[in-house]
Amino acid sequence: MFKPTIQQIKGVMAWKGYTFFDGEKPYDLNIIGIRSLSNIPNSFDDWITVIFRDDNCIEQIEYFPATTDPGLYWLKNPMNVNGTAIMCEGQYRGVYMIGRHKDYKALEQIGPIDFIRDYDRDSLLDFDSSRRERGIIKANIHRANKAGTSTQVDKWSAGCQVIVRGFDEFMALCEKGSKNYGNSFSYTLLNECDLDVS
Repeated sequence: MFKPTIQQIKGVMAWKGYTFFDGEKPYDLNIIGIRSLSNIPNSFDDWITVIFRDDNCIEQIEYFPATTDPGLYWLKNPMNVNGTAIMCEGQYRGVYMIGRHKDYKALEQIGPIDFIRDYDRDSLLDFDSSRRERGIIKANIHRANKAGTSTQVDKWSAGCQVIVRGFDEFMALCEKGSKNYGNSFSYTLLNECDLDVS
């Protein structure tokens, strides 16, 4: 998937009526997932981007290859009898904090998100809006393999947002953001089709 620019992302967020954070202090983080058009699971084919102002108040964007979708293993073997959770696109204000995922530091879900449940146990992602729910399901933002060598999602995501490379750098930005703005993070999930690629 292509790398959208800051202006492309800002344009989509304005069009959708989402808040873009640009506080007076550095590191007011805009954590933005961008879901690829593909509905074939098990690839790290999405982005999690972070837009912020650095110590010199210069606007920056960082790109982290990721998945915003569950892996094939959990689609076929859901933890929940009603199906595997897939986060819905949208903006979720203050729903994450620096906490834990299993035994390491990550962004932990603490507020409700919208999600659907893919229930048919096949090899495709099903975005059936009639199965929409809302709640806290521990859809954390965490890493895959610590060494950054994972090539397939497999068991790394059962509905979480999972960064495959650069997770330590991502968390370092979150730590800086928490010092200036508190331990509360918003997350916006966009779709590749929303972005102007011309």
